[in-house]
Amino acid sequence: MKDLRIVFMGTPEFAVTTLKALVENQYNIVGVITAPDKPAGRGRKLNESAVKQYAKSQNLHILQPTNLKNEDFLEALKALNANLQIVVAFRMLPKAVWQMPEYGTFNLHASLLPDYRGAAPINWAIINGETKTGVSTFFIDEKIDTGEMILQEDILIDSEENAGSLHDKLMLLGSKLVLKTVALIEKGSVKTTPQQETTETKTAHKLNKDNCKINWTDTIDNIYNMIRGLSPYPAAWCTLINGKDELDIKIYAARKEYSNHDSAIGSIISTKKELKVAVTNGYIIIEEIKLPGKKMMDIKSLLNGYAFAADAKML
Repeated sequence: MKDLRIVFMGTPEFAVTTLKALVENQYNIVGVITAPDKPAGRGRKLNESAVKQYAKSQNLHILQPTNLKNEDFLEALKALNANLQIVVAFRMLPKAVWQMPEYGTFNLHASLLPDYRGAAPINWAIINGETKTGVSTFFIDEKIDTGEMILQEDILIDSEENAGSLHDKLMLLGSKLVLKTVALIEKGSVKTTPQQETTETKTAHKLNKDNCKINWTDTIDNIYNMIRGLSPYPAAWCTLINGKDELDIKIYAARKEYSNHDSAIGSIISTKKELKVAVTNGYIIIEEIKLPGKKMMDIKSLLNGYAFAADAKML
């Protein structure tokens, strides 16, 4: 059995579950690398990453470099004398970092690689209507998410699942896969497989305002998948034209209703209890919404105090 000295790299809540699993299984975590504290909120108070907060609670040694190529950081990292590095939801590493430990640096990615390499694999799996996804561990190389595969485990995507619930499932599944991967490295029995890329390999592009905007002329299934794939963050959005008001709104939850109708695409049908948008072959029934400057609310609460004009529409 190898005597492992592990450096863990990660920032958000997704990474905490894995770090916690390593600590609770008595692995020797000699250092934790996470993002620098950032000002947040109206008071611009410095906000610590979720990983830093957990690492502090366990009295783990923490480094927060702004530049991963900085000589002082590289010396501090080398001084930890780690022989394995584990990366979960961090950032791209320079070669000087990932090649440092004897047993390599491996990454946990929330997709079934080579599909959905990139920044937002959980969101895009749902947006694209996948019925299955999973988690993968692989050794890091020069490119993004292309290294040799170690292990994979898949999971079904529920037809009503959103990105938030899938995130939580993959977070737990991923922590277990990391433990299995570490056990293989510990025993010296790792076997890797090169990723088999094809012309049909799908990418998890970084989310931005343009690719989060709803296209109401798209298919009913695509619109529905987009709304749940972007919920709760960053949320699908569109422009509401209501009388003289032109508002950019966010939609967090919806359901679909298949039907034949002659309503104009994007037109709104509202009652005291329901708000739906006409699309090809049916309606998108909105369940949770956010208007500018307001909190997210369920649709019944909105309809109690907000009126839609007869010619209101979504763009």
